[in-house]
Amino acid sequence: MKKILITGGAGFIGSHVVRLFVKKYPEYTIYNLDKLTYAGNLENLTDIEKYPNYHFIKADIVDGNKMFELFQQYQFDGVIHLAAESHVDRSIENPMEFIMTNVVGTVNLLNAARKIWKDSTGKKMFYHVSTDEVYGSLGETGAFTETTPYMPHSPYSASKASSDHFVRAYHDTYGIPIVISNCSNNYGPNQFPEKLIPLFINNIKHQKKLPVYGQGINVRDWLHVEEHATAIDTIFHKGKIGETYNIGGNNEWKNIDLIKKLIEIVDRKLGRPDGTSLSLITYVTDRAGHDLRYAIDASKLKNELGWEPKIKFTEGFETTVEWYLANEKWLENVTSGSYQEYYRKMYDNR
Repeated sequence: MKKILITGGAGFIGSHVVRLFVKKYPEYTIYNLDKLTYAGNLENLTDIEKYPNYHFIKADIVDGNKMFELFQQYQFDGVIHLAAESHVDRSIENPMEFIMTNVVGTVNLLNAARKIWKDSTGKKMFYHVSTDEVYGSLGETGAFTETTPYMPHSPYSASKASSDHFVRAYHDTYGIPIVISNCSNNYGPNQFPEKLIPLFINNIKHQKKLPVYGQGINVRDWLHVEEHATAIDTIFHKGKIGETYNIGGNNEWKNIDLIKKLIEIVDRKLGRPDGTSLSLITYVTDRAGHDLRYAIDASKLKNELGWEPKIKFTEGFETTVEWYLANEKWLENVTSGSYQEYYRKMYDNR
């Protein structure tokens, strides 16, 4: 029986990966390790928490001794490493937190795997899940490939770039079997509402201002989180050791166009006249080091492993809006207390 450790499994992307693996692979034992910070929420997994092949471990990857103890105790066969601080604005406010979790935490997991796996037999895999932001910014044309040089511009993307380099270095130096994926922006259910899409759905619903950085011309490629989970499944099982795979949605949007689309969908679903919430758009001072455009070339993943996105963006955005409108209690629970204070700090007086 395979024992798979999924770090960050109570978070947005992680919870969807945990759910997929628990349901699809009953012969695997899935260990969900999460520190349960503000973005980690076990409510995301209430539907599978009673499954016999699912186990939750509350721990912090920054604790290297604890990581070694867990590897020693459970003898994991594979790691899917998603635990990370991931919000660019927060990284600008507190870069050390990102360095500790994203860099030191990753190295702690690698050290534990190196020590426990060095004498073991059988197939092992350390899968590091990363971001397209490590590549920096594009102009109006072109797309990131797996060979695009790294050029991170924020403390967040620099911390992820560093962790990517450590994962490759441990493969080259110690022979740890690894794969890495770099994915574009995700959207879908259970995303913490500091991120653009859930934040704006919630604000449109409650007729609160929609803070748009700069002129809203920054372009991002959007992928539904459930598609990201299936891509991770594909790469974990079929990916070639030592390789990197880009994951993208072929779905580029300027921020301002995406926001207007969300306004159209939310207003329609709430029975409001078309364009009711357009007046909520409020342009605020641009984010420091704000990358202009990201776009992913995911042809390697398609050609070598046969994966490509299937959810059309219009369908994906519609169902995402429906989920947030239907799950107001979930939103209320995660947006209380400290999040409200953080929100005021980030967007008031800009």
